[in-house]
Amino acid sequence: MKKFMKEFKEFAVKGNMIDMAVGIIIGGAFSGLVTSLIKHLISPIIGLVTGNVSFENLGVILDKSFEGTVPEAVEAGVNVIQYGAFITEIINFIIMAFVVFCLVKAINKLRKKQEAAPTTKKCPYCLSEIPLEAKKCAHCTSDVE
Repeated sequence: MKKFMKEFKEFAVKGNMIDMAVGIIIGGAFSGLVTSLIKHLISPIIGLVTGNVSFENLGVILDKSFEGTVPEAVEAGVNVIQYGAFITEIINFIIMAFVVFCLVKAINKLRKKQEAAPTTKKCPYCLSEIPLEAKKCAHCTSDVE
């Protein structure tokens, strides 16, 4: 049990675990931001283009004895195939994927600019870091090219 707890502690305090936790938290906040983007900016534009057709209200009522709209059927607990809600989720997913793609592309652009030329190299004999201009390794005194 001690070994298990030691391994868990090492796993939990590693940088990767903390990076993952931060990523999940930021992902949740980002999801809320994109949901708001879709709900408040993109959906009204789609509604304007489609003549205010709400995909959410599209569906097939399976109980033929029910007379009413899809939202009323859903509220009444009648079996409904809500393909409009599915279409909305597909649109949301595509928009989310596009926003993430644009974000990752921008981050990768910034990373490329930040990457500087290396100033050190590894000694081929002792594998220590030495300056690029070094002719001898300061650690093992070997000649390096």
